Amino acid sequence: MAKRGMLIVLSGPSGVGKGTVRKAIFEQKDNDFQYSISMTTRQPRNGEVNGEDYFFVSKSDFEDKIAHGQMLEYAKYVDNYYGTPLQYVNQTLDSGKDVFLEIEVNGARQVREKMPDGVFIFLTPPDLVELKQRIINRGTEDMATIDKRMGKAVDEIKTMRDYDYAVVNDDLVVAVDEIKNIIKGEHLRVTRVYPEYQEMLGEL
Repeated sequence: MAKRGMLIVLSGPSGVGKGTVRKAIFEQKDNDFQYSISMTTRQPRNGEVNGEDYFFVSKSDFEDKIAHGQMLEYAKYVDNYYGTPLQYVNQTLDSGKDVFLEIEVNGARQVREKMPDGVFIFLTPPDLVELKQRIINRGTEDMATIDKRMGKAVDEIKTMRDYDYAVVNDDLVVAVDEIKNIIKGEHLRVTRVYPEYQEMLGEL
């Protein structure tokens, strides 16, 4: 039976660059992670494939999974649900594969409640001025909306104390290397390694 994989959760405030960092990690050839596929009730967009981009389900199916505790985390945006199916994550972990989850702060809080043994990494900006500039540079929102986002970001940064690690996203290459080093170190934790030896000792 394969050794159970490790759940890796990357989170942080909106605009900090979670998606950019996650993409850079997965573009490298030496990783052995499975990126978690989300479930949604929205309609597939052109070219999107069920089971690859998202698991597309009906609203009633999603709500049924919520009612039966089958979502690791979920949220509702503009009348559509988005979330992480618990069965998919558990099956992937049971196969021995690490699961990498890039998620918002509220989702990470839900995951922590259900899988506290995961590795929780908080991606933080060098400072709030830099974060605001990154959001402005997107060019997708007016200043009133940006100011609201900044207020939310301040609250989200305060949740950093609930995570295991904090990585500053100032230099993309450095941030990626630090996250990969955290994951390598976590695999060497005695609490993760010892059960294998305990089993071997029991066979002697």
